[in-house]
Amino acid sequence: MPSPAAIVETVLPRRLGTGFRWLIASSWASNLGDGLALAAGPLLVASLTDDAFPVALAALAAWLPPLLFGLTAGVLSDRVDRRAIVVTVDVVRAALLTALAVVVLSGHATVPLVLGALFLLATAEVFADNTASTLLPMLVAREDLAVANARVQTGFVTVNQLAGPPLGAALFTAGTFAPFAGQAALCALAAVFVSRLRLPPRPARPPSKPWHDVVEGIRWTAHHPAVRTLVVTIFAFNVTFGAAWSILVLYSTQRLGLGAVGYGLVTTAGAVGGIAGTLAYGWITRHVSLGDLMRIGLVVETLTHLALALATSPWVALPVFVVFGMHAFVWGTTSITVRQRAVPHELQGRVGAVNTVGTFGGLAIGSGLGGVLAQRFDVTAPFWFAFAGSAVFVVLIWRSLSHVAHADEHADEHADEHEDEHEDEHEEVAGPR
Repeated sequence: MPSPAAIVETVLPRRLGTGFRWLIASSWASNLGDGLALAAGPLLVASLTDDAFPVALAALAAWLPPLLFGLTAGVLSDRVDRRAIVVTVDVVRAALLTALAVVVLSGHATVPLVLGALFLLATAEVFADNTASTLLPMLVAREDLAVANARVQTGFVTVNQLAGPPLGAALFTAGTFAPFAGQAALCALAAVFVSRLRLPPRPARPPSKPWHDVVEGIRWTAHHPAVRTLVVTIFAFNVTFGAAWSILVLYSTQRLGLGAVGYGLVTTAGAVGGIAGTLAYGWITRHVSLGDLMRIGLVVETLTHLALALATSPWVALPVFVVFGMHAFVWGTTSITVRQRAVPHELQGRVGAVNTVGTFGGLAIGSGLGGVLAQRFDVTAPFWFAFAGSAVFVVLIWRSLSHVAHADEHADEHADEHEDEHEDEHEEVAGPR
């Protein structure tokens, strides 16, 4: 049986550095807290109203801030001490969550108040998440980014999606304030872990206007075929995904007949698929090109919406969530790695912010559509919309996905040449300029 030290070395290889381990610890603590809220937030709103539209607005409150503040967060993370940003925001989140827990415990929670709190928490998270995504390329060599991202995503799957939601639902059942108090403690712990990071110095940037910085990030994204294709694809598919998932709590309870804890199991099913994705990821990427991997993933997501629109039993729906979870892990890890390899270090924050705006812009639009469709028709209507929209977009984007494969092949060739010239050095800047 492997020793604990051997297990740690396998999961968190020493070559990735001590800084990476502190970053992973912070990421996993924060993700566990977010996993608690993933179930507890919608359950809290649903406990205050039976109307589908306010429930969908809970998703909108979480997905709208990245659209509104994502570009600002990107500029800030490329200008200011990145570690200080993450620490400060995590402390602010802990304070907000503590206040929310007190209000819920006192019995004074209302739908507008809860939606407002969720909006403020999501706004703070925009700045933390965007900045945290820029830390990994500063700590890990380019050739290790795929492994490092897989470890980050593994933590996300296991604690955010597998452990967090059912635990959050169970805590909510025991005491509606409990999951928010728990998330507050985990955010504070994440801030402590990030404060231990020692980042390499960054070269001074010439003074420029913030708007010019934003334009530079948008322009770079628009002119890079692979990154542009990823952003457009993520935006379109998050419109359809957001429409369906914004009313997932109602779909689970009304369509599938699951209770509060059962709703947490829906996310857990996706996490089980994500774990399968972590185990198979190395084999998949060795045998399937990135372009084909993207195409397969989009087909899987499209068929997921169709299957859920037709399902009436949790025994049918839960395996579908498992398959979707595997797809989500593989797609997410691949797209993040491609972007980090391609984007110059000094643009990581702004290009990541453009991707974030695309991601959550799609989710915000989709969640509004989902709420309207569910209110006018029934809880399956958003899934039918998601299936039809995804199918159309797959046809439109099919050929453009080849940009992703070609870009990564060129990046790998560049890395091989660099390693031949500097065998013992680690390249700090990710990808071609």
